[in-house]
Amino acid sequence: MAEAVAQAIDDGTHLLVQAGTGTGKSLGYLVPALAHGDRVVVATATLALQRQLVERDLPRTVEALHPLLRRRPEFAMLKGRSNYLCLHRLHEGVPQEEEDGLFDPFEAAAPTSKLGQDLLRLRDWSDETETGDRDDLTPGVSDRAWGQVSVSSRECLGASKCAYGAECFAEAARERAKLADVVVTNHALLAIDAIEGAPVLPQHEVLIVDEAHELVSRVTGVATGELTPGQVNRAVRRAAKLVDEKAADQLQTAAEGFEKLMELALPGRLQEVPEDLAYALMALRDAARAVITALGNTRDRSVQDEDAVRKQAMASVENVHAVAERIANGSEYDVVWYERHDRFGASLRVAPLSVSGLLRDKLFTDRSVVLTSATLKLGGDFNGVGASLGLAAEGVEGEDLPVWKGIDVGSPFDYPRQGILYVARHLATPGREGSRTDMMDELAELIEAAGGRTLGLFSSMRAAQAAAEELRGRLDKPVLLQGENTLGELIKAFAGDAETCLFGTLSLWQGVDVPGPNCQLVVMDRIPFPRPDDPLMSARQKAVEEAGGNGFMAVAATHAALLMAQGAGRLVRATGDRGVVAVLDPRLANARYGSFLRASMPDFWYTTDRNQVRRSLAAIDQAARDQAAKAAV
Repeated sequence: MAEAVAQAIDDGTHLLVQAGTGTGKSLGYLVPALAHGDRVVVATATLALQRQLVERDLPRTVEALHPLLRRRPEFAMLKGRSNYLCLHRLHEGVPQEEEDGLFDPFEAAAPTSKLGQDLLRLRDWSDETETGDRDDLTPGVSDRAWGQVSVSSRECLGASKCAYGAECFAEAARERAKLADVVVTNHALLAIDAIEGAPVLPQHEVLIVDEAHELVSRVTGVATGELTPGQVNRAVRRAAKLVDEKAADQLQTAAEGFEKLMELALPGRLQEVPEDLAYALMALRDAARAVITALGNTRDRSVQDEDAVRKQAMASVENVHAVAERIANGSEYDVVWYERHDRFGASLRVAPLSVSGLLRDKLFTDRSVVLTSATLKLGGDFNGVGASLGLAAEGVEGEDLPVWKGIDVGSPFDYPRQGILYVARHLATPGREGSRTDMMDELAELIEAAGGRTLGLFSSMRAAQAAAEELRGRLDKPVLLQGENTLGELIKAFAGDAETCLFGTLSLWQGVDVPGPNCQLVVMDRIPFPRPDDPLMSARQKAVEEAGGNGFMAVAATHAALLMAQGAGRLVRATGDRGVVAVLDPRLANARYGSFLRASMPDFWYTTDRNQVRRSLAAIDQAARDQAAKAAV
């Protein structure tokens, strides 16, 4: 891997590397990148990996290379502004909002309340912390508390205008990044840097994207706009005290019209923007534009901390203007839909139909890009993931086409000997709704045979809850459920007790690392296809079909393959691990696309024999018990 990365950097070409768990892939890219000497940006999807790079892998690599390079490359971490404590907010308070009832959060939040305690702790922490980085605060605080002491880049006054500019944590992080040889960041900041055209990252010659299977969804997230009545009303409140009555009334009237429409909104995709919505959006857009102009022209010294209040109001109104204009203009490259949330009501959302063109144009020019992950090769090749990144099929050359190649560097694990892939072929095909009694019976029997030790990966929260409820009544084993505690605490409890099972949804498919005998059975309740009513996925599928491709394979099957590869990867995390991945969906064995999905998963020994699997699980359980007994002696 290191040789392939070095070659790509030397040639100025691009590389996709599939490197299984345990290959030490961070060393595989850090060593050649540091040795090359140009500035490198490493973007990851998870905080855990950013931490691992900055606290463990980079210090050790720099030390080891020092005698050979005769220099110690510097490294720094850089995140979006809202991840850092804002000293202006901390000391001056949040600009007042009459209806929020939190005039000065530090005064109004009673010290006895959770919010008050969090804010007092943040104030103390501000004197000790060197970074001001939210992730360095342990234990953490609620989003609400953090929101009182942080600002988005749009709300920031700017270092030159801010009384605390010289001490600003976010500015200090940027300065460190400018001087560093390696900058570690996240996919979201990389996307903002690429999409918004305002450079956030320092100039660099090499870009390494780790956990690259996540990149498309993170970039889509950054390029997605949202409008809700609450957000529009907040913009009205913030602007009203700073602009003339006429401009404020115009925005208020437009907000009321939008809110009335949203009360009737039904969830689902809008193939075309209906006339009444288009009218409401144009009214919002025009009113927001008038307010933005008025905000720029007026000064009101009677408003306490006027610059901060103005900046916050401007950020809110600009966001409303941008999203209303984007949806009202209606682009064939955008997907627009309504969503309904039990607690927050309706929202109107817009996302790009595809980000592949954006990625091809913004990511793969002017630098060498290395993308790596344990799951990039789906159905046996890299072309599916390559296409989602805007790359032509491997080996296809053309004037404007980025040159790339894919390599699979394998895994240190002996998958056929260490794991079994079991498909419960005898079960009924899961329907859209309804109870799956046969699946519950199968799940209970498998967990009994394994003696607990089970990670249950479910396609929906409802399915995870139903299974946890049912099995808590049937088994004498503890069943933990995602959402009943923080993810960190749940994983700790699961890893600490052999009999415990942990059930959950999406974040567990990718975020659990429990080597050893306490995770020997990974169960997937069904193939995780996107929901048929997912507006963005179904629009993407349809677009592929209209272009003459196979929309189901390109979108739904690829999405499922990625998740199943990630989920199955939870089983074997070390060379001594043994176990079973059980898929309780017969389509993996019976359907035509089953072989594509299986080819995307680790190369486990494959069976549909339920008795064989029960015997294997019982044997693995017994071996683990014997080992534990021996260790206790």
